[in-house]
Amino acid sequence: MAIVRVQAADFDTGAELDALTRGRRDVGGVASFTGLVRDFGGSGDAAMTLEHYPGMTERELEAIAAEAVQRWGLQGVLIIHRYGRLQPGDRIVLTAAAAAHRQAAFDACMFLMDWLKTRAPFWKLEETGDERHWVEAKASDDDAAAKWAK
Repeated sequence: MAIVRVQAADFDTGAELDALTRGRRDVGGVASFTGLVRDFGGSGDAAMTLEHYPGMTERELEAIAAEAVQRWGLQGVLIIHRYGRLQPGDRIVLTAAAAAHRQAAFDACMFLMDWLKTRAPFWKLEETGDERHWVEAKASDDDAAAKWAK
């Protein structure tokens, strides 16, 4: 089971994780990651705007989720990614992997974020005061994703 949503609305991490495993007796553990907007400017007036390509974004996230299920034999995957203008402290992304055993859940959750960062079509505009700039891809994200190449 894979749940993938791209949405402007906030989400409740606890409720989402509960929904992923509710009624399941084959899940031994869930590993999750919640990404937050940080005050990258340090001035208290930072904001981030996330844009995406509707349809394409969901298809890519579904492909990433399917790859995780296939590699680790997961009982469930959850990916929620927000778009729109977000403030420091706002939730951006939630990934979760439900598995029979903890190591598969941990590995799959890391994989989900590493591939999401490098393969999902999102664009980030950071604002601090009067300055605005588009966030460029990072070599460190590419390096993290490369460890999962087959």
